[in-house]
Amino acid sequence: MIRIAILGEIGSGKSFIAKNFGYPVFNADEEVSKIYKKNKKVYKKLKKILPKYFNSFPIKKTNVLNAILDNKNNLKKIIKIIHFQVRLEMKIFLNKNRHKKIVILDIPLLLENKINKKKDYLIFIQAQKSKILKRLKKRKNYNGKLYNILRKSQISINIKKKKSDFIIRNNFDNISFKKDIRYILKKIL
Repeated sequence: MIRIAILGEIGSGKSFIAKNFGYPVFNADEEVSKIYKKNKKVYKKLKKILPKYFNSFPIKKTNVLNAILDNKNNLKKIIKIIHFQVRLEMKIFLNKNRHKKIVILDIPLLLENKINKKKDYLIFIQAQKSKILKRLKKRKNYNGKLYNILRKSQISINIKKKKSDFIIRNNFDNISFKKDIRYILKKIL
């Protein structure tokens, strides 16, 4: 099984492009949402370390947001608990798809949490900063302060770019990146 990992800045279109490869996608953000809604064990762990913010199940994203905005060190505590569970879900996904030719890993903190393997193909999604910010500000849950905290918790864009095997330029036009995907798949397969 070939593992393709999608890297890029918050809002660069990683998830959208990942879906366009036509292979099974492990989307860490979607898994986190499921964990918040369905995993009582994670809730109990969060409640134990941050009782001020977590007092009802399912976990509300606003509670997570408030915990991070009140103290950016809370982000590390939350990540430690959540990412352990995300890794478990990823193992299940990889096992379930072990006979597939390719799987796509859409994991924002892939490099930061050392989830990638040497043989993984890393693809960096590059987009104009102004277009990214314009798109992010349209999201109903956009918060500039949170955006900056999350960006600072990530490896620099330049390092991600250097570590990548391929770069896809996303103009958000649904056409240009499809040629890049075909080219990459042709090179990999």
